[in-house]
Amino acid sequence: MNCSNCGHFNDGGKFCVKCGHKLQEEAAVSQAAAASEYQSQSQPKPAYAPQQPNQRVRQAKKVSKSFFSYFAEGIKNPTATAQAAGESQFVNALIIVILYALSIPIMLYVGWKLLLIQFVRSMFKLPIISEELAPSDMEDFNTGVDLIKATDINSIIHFNFTDFVFKQGIFIFIGLAVIIGATYVAAKFGKVDVSFKEFFSRFGTFLIIPTALLLIGLVLAFLHVEYFSYFMNFGLLSIFLVVPFTIASFKQNGTNGLDRIYSTLIVYVVITIVLTFIANGLGEEAKTIITRMGNSSELNDLF
Repeated sequence: MNCSNCGHFNDGGKFCVKCGHKLQEEAAVSQAAAASEYQSQSQPKPAYAPQQPNQRVRQAKKVSKSFFSYFAEGIKNPTATAQAAGESQFVNALIIVILYALSIPIMLYVGWKLLLIQFVRSMFKLPIISEELAPSDMEDFNTGVDLIKATDINSIIHFNFTDFVFKQGIFIFIGLAVIIGATYVAAKFGKVDVSFKEFFSRFGTFLIIPTALLLIGLVLAFLHVEYFSYFMNFGLLSIFLVVPFTIASFKQNGTNGLDRIYSTLIVYVVITIVLTFIANGLGEEAKTIITRMGNSSELNDLF
């Protein structure tokens, strides 16, 4: 055994014959090191190192779980959920507003063909028109309606999903932001002491049921059920109920502020203006669709 202190080779014994260094401890350390090295080499290594879950994935799961719980509670107990909604629910309320804004153009994109058919049918049912139509004309119309339903007109007139949905979705989102801002200003004139984030959270919570109506209409539009338009109309018009519910859910500090009836009426004027702009924007899109349909040689060949 070689001495670790002076390097002299010793045949045996506990001490080095040259320097007197203890050899027994060196042997124990060498054996322990050899055993440890053998054990590490003999143990099978895992095929892959266990990966830690991505922080963003965990955060997304947490947010989605919180949102669905918030959404379900807002449908079950809208008033209590709204009154309990503080600034911590701002993100969930923002998601509701985004869903509300996007569901309308998506629904129109999916179901505009059914809306067009409903409009033409209502025109044909007018007394001034229906009295002049022969039964054969109505049969031809119904045949044309069935043909339109069975045809993918979007691919013929090149109706772009991204251009329509995101452009109109942003437009509607801005309109909602204006309505929420006007409602917040009206509440402030009514001597309501609340931060904008808390106010936004409460408004978004009251918007859960209208958003749920729009989502039901969206599912019906995907299933090509004509009644989806009723849910769309209810979802749009229910914004007139969200405003007074939100304002009334806060306590006024004093009696010298703007009366809630007047503040609600002022916001109604803003809503009417916003909805008019949205309707004009959708009307321009409808004109574009009709123009494309009239100029499409492929569509004209169907008739």
